Amino acid sequence: MANILVVDDVTDAGILIKRILERKGHSVTPFTEEEEALEHARTHTVDLAILDIKLKRMTGVEVLEELKNINENIRVIMLTGYPTLETARESVRLGADEYCVKPIDKDELEQKVEEVLAG
Repeated sequence: MANILVVDDVTDAGILIKRILERKGHSVTPFTEEEEALEHARTHTVDLAILDIKLKRMTGVEVLEELKNINENIRVIMLTGYPTLETARESVRLGADEYCVKPIDKDELEQKVEEVLAG
């Protein structure tokens, strides 16, 4: 299965995603700090990143850009509690494969992860 990186400034959100996706057989590493997540991506194989758009120091879009510099083949799903067309367009332009709206729907998350990894 896939190695998945989760970056969300809310610890519980990362833990929830980890629980949902580990039940599907994935290896999930959640982070609340952007720099720690980027360092992990530099030193480990990451197939998919799930990024919250609102983070502490950077935006999810900035983290997306950095991750693509580290590994241009990484798959990315953006998370947002505040969906806007502008954010969606910017994410896709920078290489996001999909995005999910918070609160996280278990079935939607599982389906989008499966689709993006099959992509």
